[in-house]
Amino acid sequence: MIAQLRARLESLDWENQFFSVHSGIVRFADNAPALTLEQLAAYGRVQAKIPAHRTDWLDGLQQLGFQLVEGEVDLVMDVGMNHARSSAIRAQSADIPRLRAMAAQIFTQSRFRAPWYQPDDSGRFYAQWIENAVLGTFDHECLLLKTGDEINGFVSLRQLNDKEARVGLLAGRGAGEKLMNAAAEWCQHRNISTLRIATQISNTAALRRYIQSGATVESTAFWLYR
Repeated sequence: MIAQLRARLESLDWENQFFSVHSGIVRFADNAPALTLEQLAAYGRVQAKIPAHRTDWLDGLQQLGFQLVEGEVDLVMDVGMNHARSSAIRAQSADIPRLRAMAAQIFTQSRFRAPWYQPDDSGRFYAQWIENAVLGTFDHECLLLKTGDEINGFVSLRQLNDKEARVGLLAGRGAGEKLMNAAAEWCQHRNISTLRIATQISNTAALRRYIQSGATVESTAFWLYR
């Protein structure tokens, strides 16, 4: 017997246009109707993100044909004032081609990977993300660590409200501490007290870096696709 899940399906219009797919996402709500196979069949792909402790939702989604794609950890950090001065600079439009190439190579094993998406879709998605960050759309800014003309690392940031910001993308071999300091300094200049960041459960190196920088785990979640 399939467990009854109360949820609505919402079309992911931007993703559908970008990936040329017809996909939706499950939005759970107590006042929603029961989710049915007929509703799901109207989409080529359906995503669901659930808190890791909701094993009832996990079981119900798997009964409806969903498969686990990845786990996600959400962390939160009090910015404070105990961070080293940063040498990061703001990315400019001229940096976009190199940043796109870096992002496309680094972020290949995200939840947008094959077999759910085309082999190059993950890299293409994150290349567009970092370009948008430089241009100030979605994320508000991209900061760089440079040696001469060489980019050693980057971090994108988005202000959520008067007191909170979120790290979008962060990458740079051996540069994690400096990039987190740059993110903290960016927040301090804007009187932002809380910095949020998410990563894959499997990315233990990133988890260690964020925790060493003062972040704590706030929640965990699962992504599932059908």
